[in-house]
Amino acid sequence: ILPSSECDLCPRLVEFRHKNRDIFPDFHNAPVDSFGSLNAALLIVGLAPGLKGANRTSRPFTGDYAGDLLYPTISTFGFARGAYGAKPDDGLKLKNCRITNAVRCVPPENKPVGAEINACRPFLKSRLNALPKLKVMITLGKISHDSTVRALGLKLKDYPFGHGTHYDVEFAGRPLALISSYHCSRYNTNTGRLTPEMFEGVFALAKGVTDTA
Repeated sequence: ILPSSECDLCPRLVEFRHKNRDIFPDFHNAPVDSFGSLNAALLIVGLAPGLKGANRTSRPFTGDYAGDLLYPTISTFGFARGAYGAKPDDGLKLKNCRITNAVRCVPPENKPVGAEINACRPFLKSRLNALPKLKVMITLGKISHDSTVRALGLKLKDYPFGHGTHYDVEFAGRPLALISSYHCSRYNTNTGRLTPEMFEGVFALAKGVTDTA
């Protein structure tokens, strides 16, 4: 299942969407779909579309600072080909990888509330069910991690968030690696909480799983 362009599950996000349509009429201003093949072994789960990133371009992590770090990193590890140009028609193609968000609509100040995260989780779970070759997931940030753990039917106390954590879990009877990272946001990189080397370390873990699975 996918949210419609006029999804009305979250009143606050609907109000924000209509406000942005007035201010930025050329933006996508609707729930953002996933990017990449349904045959992917790797699923990357972000937080939510950025106001002037995916909410503008309609492609996850495209047009904002987080994408400037994410896409070159996944290319380094062979999960994409072509040059990232910060626009959906840049020709970039994902390889054995799919990217989605825990929340599909842009939230005010990039901060979804609990009810919105919960309302969007069925769409995340449906994405997991739609990936028959899924082997590993990378969650970016605690909100993404926690929502993914819940979508997998697991308890947060048993799978706490931490940068570089790697849990072996099961989903629909299949083994799955769950790897987490600090979000590749401008704030995290500017403060040194997340360095490019730390981020690459997470993708090295994921690459090891996809290459040996």
